[in-house]
Amino acid sequence: MSDRPVALVTGGGTGIGAAVARKLGAAGYAVAVTGRRPEPLEAVASEIGGLAIAADTTSEDDCARLVELTLQRFGRLDGLVVNAGTAGGGTLLDLDPTVFDRVLRVNLTGAFLICRAAIRPLLAARGAIVAVASQGALRAGPASIAYNPSKAGLAMLTQCIALDHGPDGLRANCVCPGWVRTEMADETMDWLARRLGIDRDEAYALVTKDIPARRPCDPEEVAEAVAWLLSDAAGYLNGAVIPVDGGGVAVDVPLVPFDHVRR
Repeated sequence: MSDRPVALVTGGGTGIGAAVARKLGAAGYAVAVTGRRPEPLEAVASEIGGLAIAADTTSEDDCARLVELTLQRFGRLDGLVVNAGTAGGGTLLDLDPTVFDRVLRVNLTGAFLICRAAIRPLLAARGAIVAVASQGALRAGPASIAYNPSKAGLAMLTQCIALDHGPDGLRANCVCPGWVRTEMADETMDWLARRLGIDRDEAYALVTKDIPARRPCDPEEVAEAVAWLLSDAAGYLNGAVIPVDGGGVAVDVPLVPFDHVRR
């Protein structure tokens, strides 16, 4: 059995998940990373001396295998970071129902399945779960009829886990990032940039111009919040849904023009 705390990170090959895996590795965790593509997983795992497991968290069998392999390698499980996710834009008028089903399956059902597979070893360790949702869990966005409800469901799933299993020593919290410079966000910025005749950095500047931080987040900044929530330092925090968005959800949107005039 590992003499270090052990964490399993879903969606751990790129973006926020990879940053979380690196942060936890540096903080002394033994880390298992999982996702659908083996190559980026292997790269992250080799960097931190962790375990790479290619798997699909929408599969109940794969989730059981993930936990089993993590326990076989490390002997325990102290932390679960639920980060695997996908996007899919559209409104009631144009979103294909199969896309709606896919987004909910990945972002919400997959989260339920991996938490369910991991719950017993996490309870044995009196461990912690951190779910990575989105600012979209807290606010509506245009053409986001699938993504935002899926992330809102993830935030509530986390709170339900906190209520059900907190008395047994398990903590479950959720972070809600705003715009983070990841591969997925880069693709969205490139789409916006092409339509406005600007470049990627200008697109990021445009979508963050009304938040107090006036910039997008780095994946490492989300990783810091996740690592803290897994740690004993956050031992009395349970069922929390925390924006990591540069102050975005604090903004009263109709009053933003007054701020620009004042400045």
